[in-house]
Amino acid sequence: MIKVTPILLAVVYAFVMYRFSVWRTGRELNTRSTELVDPKLKAMTDRLAKALDLPKVRVHIYEIDPVNGLAAPDGRIFITRGFYRKFQSGDMTAEEMTSVIAHELGHVALGHARRRMIDFSGQNALRTALGMVLSRFIPGIGMWIANMLTTMLAARLSRGDEYEADAYAAALLTKAGLGIQPQISLFHKLEALTEQRAGVVPAWLMSHPKTEERIRALEALDARWRSELT
Repeated sequence: MIKVTPILLAVVYAFVMYRFSVWRTGRELNTRSTELVDPKLKAMTDRLAKALDLPKVRVHIYEIDPVNGLAAPDGRIFITRGFYRKFQSGDMTAEEMTSVIAHELGHVALGHARRRMIDFSGQNALRTALGMVLSRFIPGIGMWIANMLTTMLAARLSRGDEYEADAYAAALLTKAGLGIQPQISLFHKLEALTEQRAGVVPAWLMSHPKTEERIRALEALDARWRSELT
């Protein structure tokens, strides 16, 4: 009979890790970010704010080099300094940058940002508990199997979030009069901007869907909306 002690320990571990992760993430973002002040982007985010019936969409610059956008568990939106430099150098348009902001707003509105923090802690707990159980029956490779299974689960959940945030951003950008083209043109640049190489990681282990699949999903969504209007 499998003892419940490892499972109880994993639950306690998950709670402690969740609280620690929230604290550590908040401290990191507070100390390494400032509010974005850019007239061109403000004109764009004001259009998003109007579409959302909000006074303002506040965006922060996170002082790290990798090209990325993120939504914090407390609802704040961040663009990395590396991403913002791409905009400043002309590699990205204001509309494309706005599509990133709209995407991150989607993560906030749909509850992904907070849930991901919980999921991360839960996955660590599941990995620990599953590894302990499997190691009793499959010594030597039990922990490896646990790592593989939880990684696959995390990737699948994350890909679903990305599709949902893409759809939210498409609706928001359309309502703001920008349409989905900024998203699509950004996706065409995305692999070069992030220095990713297709085919290195299997699709079922990637935390983001393949770029071409995201574009097809957006085009299908846009076509459906257009057909509903005719």
